[in-house]
Amino acid sequence: MREEKRMAEVLKRLAQEYGGMKIALRYQNPLQLLIATILAAQCTDERVNAVTEGLFRKYPDAQSFAQVSPSQLEEDIRPTGFFRQKARAIIAACSKLVESYGGEVPSRLEDLVSLPGVGRKTANILLGNAFGQPAIAVDTHVLRVSRRLGLASAADPDKVEAELRQVIPREQWTEAAHWMVWHGRRVCRAQRPLCHLCPVYELCPWEEKRSKKAAE
Repeated sequence: MREEKRMAEVLKRLAQEYGGMKIALRYQNPLQLLIATILAAQCTDERVNAVTEGLFRKYPDAQSFAQVSPSQLEEDIRPTGFFRQKARAIIAACSKLVESYGGEVPSRLEDLVSLPGVGRKTANILLGNAFGQPAIAVDTHVLRVSRRLGLASAADPDKVEAELRQVIPREQWTEAAHWMVWHGRRVCRAQRPLCHLCPVYELCPWEEKRSKKAAE
């Protein structure tokens, strides 16, 4: 099977398996997604959602986040881990939003990455999910799955994003990232992947994939 055809079939099967799956973080506006994404570093989405339910009621806008004392915000987000660094990042980002963008989250990549603590991954999460713009957010799951499935070969997330943009149709960028995230969580795990459950097993070129018989 030609490589181009193989990649297209991989994407087709992932779409069939995970079509309709969305980001697990709960949010109602771009600011909430920004905060939730910062909190999600080294933390489960479930725990973040448990924290943000009350957090967003307490701090309804960028101004309120920008004005809170670091010690208070640290206490509010403590369950997510790395709370000191995350509190600093949230306050700094929201201060920049208030100073430069009228308290609103901008919808351009170059503006988003100018915010303290916001890199391409977070920016693309916002573009794709909060603003409906085609974007590929490369997290650890997308990085692992795309490399194992031969959709990308680089080790650097930014380079993987560039590779994926070449092989995935633009209108599927955001959805395809969701497919790979869920596939990475449910099947193509970092440790002991469930290869016997993989919908693209025979299309997977990963040299370390487990035989279906051995994995069962």
